[in-house]
Amino acid sequence: MQHGKTYTIGKKMAFVAWILGLFLLTRLFATWEESKENPNKTPTSVETNSQTSVTLKQNRHHHYLVGGMINRTPANFMIDTGATDVVVPSALASKFGLQSAGTGVGITANGYVQLERTTIKEISIAGIRLYNVRASINPGMDASQAILLGMSALAQLDLQQQQGTLTMTQHK
Repeated sequence: MQHGKTYTIGKKMAFVAWILGLFLLTRLFATWEESKENPNKTPTSVETNSQTSVTLKQNRHHHYLVGGMINRTPANFMIDTGATDVVVPSALASKFGLQSAGTGVGITANGYVQLERTTIKEISIAGIRLYNVRASINPGMDASQAILLGMSALAQLDLQQQQGTLTMTQHK
């Protein structure tokens, strides 16, 4: 009888080990998958007396995604040279403390959209700091989408793309 109990406990422990192993493999795969989607989640910068540079890697879709901050709150950006302004989903506007400064119309890939105009006090990506950046709040964007880092921010930087990397440089 004792032998049967030992066998049952062993089976239960093996089952728990399998479940734990599957959980750990799932977490490992999710982390790997996330790093392929945004390889620039925590970018670093190189600073000299005259400039600050951040180099980004393309993701598997050939986009440049990067982690940063809006008004000192974490944000995920997609570099978008086709966007006139920085574009924030309306569901995230209050999270970043953005206030409407009037309405406007924007042209997107899906056609015309009614936008709210705003100004972002500070955008930071590693050591790069941009102040008083023109932006739009878009009700048509999903909260899970990356914030489009458009030309109202990018025009303040030098951009150089080469072999799957993009280097953004801010001159002091």
